[in-house]
Amino acid sequence: MTDTNKTPPSARPVIGAKRGPFAKRTLRQHILRRLAMVLPLTLLMLVLAKSGILERMVDRYTFSAQSWYNDTALVQHLRLKVTQNGMTHDKPECLLFVVNGNDQPTASRIDVMEKSTGTCPAPKGELNKLFTLKVDRMNRVILSDQGSPGFFHPIP
Repeated sequence: MTDTNKTPPSARPVIGAKRGPFAKRTLRQHILRRLAMVLPLTLLMLVLAKSGILERMVDRYTFSAQSWYNDTALVQHLRLKVTQNGMTHDKPECLLFVVNGNDQPTASRIDVMEKSTGTCPAPKGELNKLFTLKVDRMNRVILSDQGSPGFFHPIP
């Protein structure tokens, strides 16, 4: 009797052995596959965070029509707007927004000040006023007197 199957026994598939994505992996293969997924995602998140894209995306999805009447949400939105459109070259954490409490609820003035603590560039102990923002909450319009104190124009 001759064996018509010329493949060696070690090369023949074992019955019941798992193949494809369910095959057993070594610990090294497992770690390499995890790193291949985690490292690019981590680098992508770092690039998005450093470039400011992440903050813009968060602001776009969290700042809604109701946020115009919430001082905390409005200040966070303005902090992002003022630093991104070049109205100031200070870091966002170096800005202080002072909301005038005597204004009517639908329209308010907000003074933008430069902090002098920690790594902020202002001289120690001084609180420099950069400009004033007028916010019309009903019409969702923001005006600024940057470069022309007392004369307001739309922010860029």
